[in-house]
Amino acid sequence: MALYEHVFLARQDLAQAQVDALAEAATKVVTDQGGTVVKTETWGLRSLAYRIAKNRKAHYVMLEIDAPGDTVAELERQTSINEDVIRYMTVRVDEHEQGPTVMMRKQERDRERRGERGDRGDRGDRGDRGDRGDRPRRDREEEIA
Repeated sequence: MALYEHVFLARQDLAQAQVDALAEAATKVVTDQGGTVVKTETWGLRSLAYRIAKNRKAHYVMLEIDAPGDTVAELERQTSINEDVIRYMTVRVDEHEQGPTVMMRKQERDRERRGERGDRGDRGDRGDRGDRGDRPRRDREEEIA
C-alpha cells in the first residue's frame, strides 16, 4: 500500500463539530475501502490567500493515509461531491512525518511567542520604549496646566 497526505478545506461557516464529522466521514471511506488513516490533524480556521466561493477563511484538515490508489480515488470522489469542502488535495509521500507536522509546530511556536509578550497588550513585538524623557507625558501636561 502507498502513503498519502490528504488535505481538505471546509467552509468557514461550519462549526468545529461539523468539520470533525467531515474528517470522520473521510476516515470511514478510507477504512471501508481497506486502507488506514495513520493520523488526523485539524489546523483550524485560517485565512485564505484569495476568496474561494465567497469564503475568505477555511477550516484546514490533514489526513495521513496508508491505502491503495483506488481507495484514494474513492476518497477524492466523495470529497468532491461534498458541498462543505471547498478545496482538497492528495499527495503521495515516501514516508509520513513523525510527530506534529510543520503547520502544528508553527501554531505552537506562535502560541509561545504570544505567551512571551506577557502584558504588553497590543504593542506587539516593539518592546518596552522606556522613559521618553525628551517630552512630557500627556497626563503630566494636564496636571501642570
